[in-house]
Amino acid sequence: MGIVVEDVSKQFGSFQALDKVSLEIKTGSLVALLGPSGSGKSTLLRLIAGLETPDTGKILLTGRDATHESVQDRNIGFVFQHYALFKHMTVRRNIAFGLEIRKTPPNKVKHRVEELLELVQLKGLGDRYPSQLSGGQRQRVALARALAVEPKVLLLDEPFGALDAKVRKDLRAWLRRLHDEVHVTTVFVTHDQEEAMEVADEIVVMNKGQIEQVGTPAEIYDNPATAFVMSFIGPVNVLPSTSNIFQDNGFDSALPEVFLRPQDVVIQTEPNGTTVSARVSRLIHLGWEIQAELTLDDGQVVTAHLTRDRFDELKLEPQQRVYVKPKEAKAFPIYYSI
Repeated sequence: MGIVVEDVSKQFGSFQALDKVSLEIKTGSLVALLGPSGSGKSTLLRLIAGLETPDTGKILLTGRDATHESVQDRNIGFVFQHYALFKHMTVRRNIAFGLEIRKTPPNKVKHRVEELLELVQLKGLGDRYPSQLSGGQRQRVALARALAVEPKVLLLDEPFGALDAKVRKDLRAWLRRLHDEVHVTTVFVTHDQEEAMEVADEIVVMNKGQIEQVGTPAEIYDNPATAFVMSFIGPVNVLPSTSNIFQDNGFDSALPEVFLRPQDVVIQTEPNGTTVSARVSRLIHLGWEIQAELTLDDGQVVTAHLTRDRFDELKLEPQQRVYVKPKEAKAFPIYYSI
């Protein structure tokens, strides 16, 4: 057993940050807490770390009740978004800091630091100072420092949020490979859906202090449990159930909206009895795929994604008349806006 959160609530003044949240995180897994600002994900991470105390409920770490344990007693590594490295210390001393505080023998400290420098791909940079490193390198030092004391749990609070897009993408792949080597139970907070989908074994989708859904990236994307999850994970068209594109799909007109992924919009150049007419209002070339903005005859605007091969086959042009239908769409009784 890794981490168990039982019926935990936390309030700050009149703001309910978490409301009776329960969650189990398996030992050795890599889990993303995903949600918009104010959803409670960072509060949950801080409660697991011991930086906050829940108003109600329990937190169990590796089977023991750690609800009121101090940060020091939890054997947790914590990495913040802005590195929090000691500027006056070299990379090697930064990584060694936690071990030296624990009075680890110097020979063991040296061996562990060199081992971690190689693990985080910073071998040869141990004598540099944080100011002499790139943002991505500084974040790797922060991860190495957290791993130095061999924590049972590693917590990351938006670890790549301060980095540019290219470095962020590279570090995501690196973190996944690192986790596959060290197998430390890892929980990271992010509001970036792509980051969660790419890195995590499981995603915990949070909204307004509650958990909307827990599942693998494929489960969350393909089988969203709520309207919020579908609207938050990946691009989606939100259309009224009365739109003519759904005329033959049997959706209850009493339902407020229907959700349609851009890749599930089928485009044809000739009508076939199951399609509805639309006009190509805009084409956006995104490299490996094309985004087509379509205006239906009822005035609704629909976004469709096509592969380059399909786009070349259709030979679409702006203002062209096309015929569309949904391949798959989902409806939910209530829509929670983001």
